Amino acid sequence: MKWLRISTALAGMAVCGFVLAQVAPHAREAGAILAAQDDPVALSELKLDALLRHNDRLVQDNIEAALAAGDADLADSFVTLARERNIALPDDLLSRVTDAVKAENSTAHFAKRFATGLVTGNADDVASLSGTVAGDLFVFGDIRDVVREGKHLAMGEDTDRLVLSLAAAGLAVTAATYVSVGGAAPVRAGLTLVKDARKLGRLGEGLAAWAGRSAREVVDAPMLRNAVASGSVLRPGQTVSAIKAAFRAEKAGALVRLGKDVTRVAGKTGTRGAMDTLRIAEGPKDVARAVRLAEAQGGKTRAIIKLLGRGALLLVGGAFDLAMWLFGAVVTLFGLLSSIKATTERLTQAWCDRRRARRLRRAQMAADAALANAAATA
Repeated sequence: MKWLRISTALAGMAVCGFVLAQVAPHAREAGAILAAQDDPVALSELKLDALLRHNDRLVQDNIEAALAAGDADLADSFVTLARERNIALPDDLLSRVTDAVKAENSTAHFAKRFATGLVTGNADDVASLSGTVAGDLFVFGDIRDVVREGKHLAMGEDTDRLVLSLAAAGLAVTAATYVSVGGAAPVRAGLTLVKDARKLGRLGEGLAAWAGRSAREVVDAPMLRNAVASGSVLRPGQTVSAIKAAFRAEKAGALVRLGKDVTRVAGKTGTRGAMDTLRIAEGPKDVARAVRLAEAQGGKTRAIIKLLGRGALLLVGGAFDLAMWLFGAVVTLFGLLSSIKATTERLTQAWCDRRRARRLRRAQMAADAALANAAATA
């Protein structure tokens, strides 16, 4: 029975040790991710490590997909990521990316996209954003959006109230830009990007809902309705004055911060990087996290967001699973320590029992010898 108890303790120790060896790497990774959940830079690095460790061709496949979609900027972002992580890429693929980037940055392409952004007010790259911002700075773009959406509102038709409110806010910020000699230009560019993301369907639902609430707070709807009813692109001065009167500048702080953050992301990742951020963001806090990520990762940011989505900014779901890995590791470690303790105690008890039995045998032998001597003497 004694040796059975020792064998049981040894078996428990072996099983717990084996399980702990399997669980420990997952628990260590889970602990690191949980510890980095408030740091988008560290969090994205940890998630990239895990993702790329299980798929060697992931980066190459994404470069091929980006080139097929005509997105040379995203392909170049993946090349930067591969270079940073020492991932080998075929020379012909690198040449194709270089050629695509050169073609996208050519003067003719830039001029065409600039004109498109200026006329349509839609931006999806640096050139078209430059045209869109130029149109908004000269109030043409915002007046166009306000009048168009305002007419829909007056006619009882489907109206994008967010675009309407952002355009009205943009007109007020544009006036501040002129007054401050460009000091408010970053906010202006950021609001233009948010507005364009909304038009292109690239604004996340959560961020769109938040921006809609914020925009409604800073715009006097009845006054704006009256302004757009009589407004026209052909009378910009009169229209701007009427719309500005409907803008509550004292309540625009949150929108202003959002515009600044979006511009900072665009400054590090490009216009499409900012658009990617607006697509996955659920609120202004996500955009603020994206600023930290973009400032640390630079040109790699688009590739990271493409691979991880919103998970590049914060811990999205899975917290319970991560915690369970840690809990499992703790329970297994406790089992191992308990098994070691039980094994040590039982081995020690067996050793003590053996020594005691040996002493008893010696004492019995000495007593028997004494009795034998006494009997012989008698």
